[in-house]
Amino acid sequence: MKGAIFFSSRHGSTEQYAQWISEATGLPMFDVNDANTDLKEYDFLILGSALIFFRLLFRKWVKTNLEDLKGRSKILFSVSGAGASDKLNRWVAASLPTSLLSNMEHVALRGRLDHSKLSWGLRQIMWIGSLFNPDPQASKEERYGFDYMDKASIEPILTWVEKYRSKEASA
Repeated sequence: MKGAIFFSSRHGSTEQYAQWISEATGLPMFDVNDANTDLKEYDFLILGSALIFFRLLFRKWVKTNLEDLKGRSKILFSVSGAGASDKLNRWVAASLPTSLLSNMEHVALRGRLDHSKLSWGLRQIMWIGSLFNPDPQASKEERYGFDYMDKASIEPILTWVEKYRSKEASA
C-alpha cells in the first residue's frame, strides 16, 4: 500500500512528529499549505494537525479535500498541550465531520509551547486564559510554556502503518 503524511503545524511540534514518522516509515510528508499532491495517489494517509484554540488547524483543508479523503485508510495524530482525554476528543470531533472521524484511528500527541515563538498578542491571550483555567498545572503551562515532545509516542502510528503494509503483502 502506498501512503503519505499530510500535516499542518503552527509552531513546529506537528512538523517534528511528521518528520519522525517519515523517517521511521519512509513515507513522504507534505505540509497541507504547500502540497499540490493528489491524495488519490495514496492508499492510506497519516494526517497530523496542531490543535489551536480547541480546533484542528487543518480543518478547512480537510473540508476542501473531504471527497478525496473518503475510502482511504487514515490515521490522525493531533498535537496539543492536552493529553489524551474526553475533552481533547470533543475538540477533535468539533473539527472534523463525523463520517470522516469514525473511519480513522486517532493518536493524541503532546507538543511544545515556547512563548518566545509567540506574538506579543498571543502571549497576552494565553496569560489571560491561564487566569481562568481551574487546573493549576495547565494554568502554569499556559503562562510559561511546556515541552512534552516525545519521539517514542509515535509508536502506535508506526504499528498501524505496519498493519496497513502487511495487509498489502498478504493480498
